[in-house]
Amino acid sequence: MTTVLEVIDGGTAYLEKRGVADARLNMQRLVGHFLGYTRVQLYLEFDRPLTEEQLAPIREALKRRGQGVPLQHVVGEVEFMRRDFLCDGRALIPRPETEELVTLILQEKETLAEPTRVLDVGTGSGVIGLSLALELPAIGELVLADVSPDALSLARENATALEVEATFLESHLFSAVDGTFDLIAANLPYVPENDRDSLEPELAHDPDLALFSGPDGLDLLKAFIAEAGEYLNPGGLLALEIGHEQAEAVSQLLLHFSFTDIDIRSDLSGVSRFPFARRL
Repeated sequence: MTTVLEVIDGGTAYLEKRGVADARLNMQRLVGHFLGYTRVQLYLEFDRPLTEEQLAPIREALKRRGQGVPLQHVVGEVEFMRRDFLCDGRALIPRPETEELVTLILQEKETLAEPTRVLDVGTGSGVIGLSLALELPAIGELVLADVSPDALSLARENATALEVEATFLESHLFSAVDGTFDLIAANLPYVPENDRDSLEPELAHDPDLALFSGPDGLDLLKAFIAEAGEYLNPGGLLALEIGHEQAEAVSQLLLHFSFTDIDIRSDLSGVSRFPFARRL
């Protein structure tokens, strides 16, 4: 019978031949997912023989991964802020940079009013807003807004799984939003349409609606910033994620629309990625 280690070794070679980056890590994740093992448990069970019933779903998942389907879609989940979120083609796959955004927002928690009213615009699978709700006991109300009903359905499923109460709005930016908030967070589409042909192939599995925003990637950010001040309480915090080479343009937009305390923070790669600003 085939052992855990033999499956990992064979699957790693298969993925490497198909140009999958981090092939061994991918294979460990696949095997661990279908066996219900952590990476540590995998090491402890390397010699364990697997039945045909256990091997069948691993083979099917390996085939899909070799065809370029993102790992997160193959296993149906993604780890974000140490929690597992459901993940599929209804919304953008959360990236590590977005975890950095949440971490930076949490560092500002002492400056937020209590109870805190939070709005997550372009919520996608809900990872930003739901993570903040789980980490910030001071949150009194969480509103998750997205123009995509498919994305909102995924966000609802994640909220249910994580036992987080939230209001869900099908909304183009602020079109269906009422009231004002102490914190508005947004990871809106910011990829320039002109970059479409140069993107990594796996990004083809993300919805176009969650990626592209005009020729320079700024169309939605311009519209969002123009309106955001009307929905932010005095002293409230605006926190965004943007693309590389967009920091200067976004800073000027924030200044033009009378935001204060503008601070563009860098991600771990040194890219100016996260504009933070407040309203007087």
